[in-house]
Amino acid sequence: MNGFQEGRTELGMQLRRLRESAGLSGKDLAERLRWQASKVSRLENARQTPTEEDVTQWGCALQVAPGTVEELVEQVKALLERQDSWRQRHRSGLATFQEDIRDREMRTSLFRVFEPGIVIGLLQTTEYARGVFTRLKRIYRAPDEIDAAIRVRMKRQEILYDQSKTFRFVMPEAALRYRLASPEVMRGQIDRLLAVTTLPNVEFGVIPFEAPLPSALLNGFWIYDRELAAVPTRTRELLLRDPEDVEFYETTFDELHEVAAFGEQARAVMARVLDDLSGQSAD
Repeated sequence: MNGFQEGRTELGMQLRRLRESAGLSGKDLAERLRWQASKVSRLENARQTPTEEDVTQWGCALQVAPGTVEELVEQVKALLERQDSWRQRHRSGLATFQEDIRDREMRTSLFRVFEPGIVIGLLQTTEYARGVFTRLKRIYRAPDEIDAAIRVRMKRQEILYDQSKTFRFVMPEAALRYRLASPEVMRGQIDRLLAVTTLPNVEFGVIPFEAPLPSALLNGFWIYDRELAAVPTRTRELLLRDPEDVEFYETTFDELHEVAAFGEQARAVMARVLDDLSGQSAD
């Protein structure tokens, strides 16, 4: 077990002891917190990384001494600093990492997402996701739990049908052509994207090859409301909460959004990619 997972396990055990000392079951605590019971279980069993807000609410629900809550918050801060390493995060398990992201998404109302070289996770098909996780496992030497990670990713996608949330996605045409999967899988993936464009709370844009770019497409990013910008790199996920950092990525998103095609124009771009993929399949 690596140091990050050991720290998460110890924190989970502390949270469980506090709950048991208060004489509450996991279900009872979940009801107090208005959480799903499964979240309490995931935190206690180190299958999900708690946030500062999570442990603060946990302590308040159990009427824990303020000093104890402050200690838990400091442990979470230290844990999150160590979690920034992608190698550490994936060694904890592909499915566990997906659960952490899912919890972050549940607390978000407005999503603005740009990915330059991969289909956005919330829009991936099962087979496309399999290709992605297979590569992640090889690169980061993650535990062999690809099926479990896919199940969580597919579960994450249920949030798209929550009409209280708004999703704004932008991708370049190149991301639809990169061969992270076979032509047949890519055709199914693009069919999925075409279906998603019909959801009333989802805006999906494609930057055509011929569009003038406002800047180089260096990396992807996810903006959660106006509170957090998550910027994945090859070795770390940068979680930026400084308002100036978030505003920088908001401006970047707006510039990319301006040159993207939407609606019928986006579907026309996807249609020509489908035609090319059909030709590749025939060859």
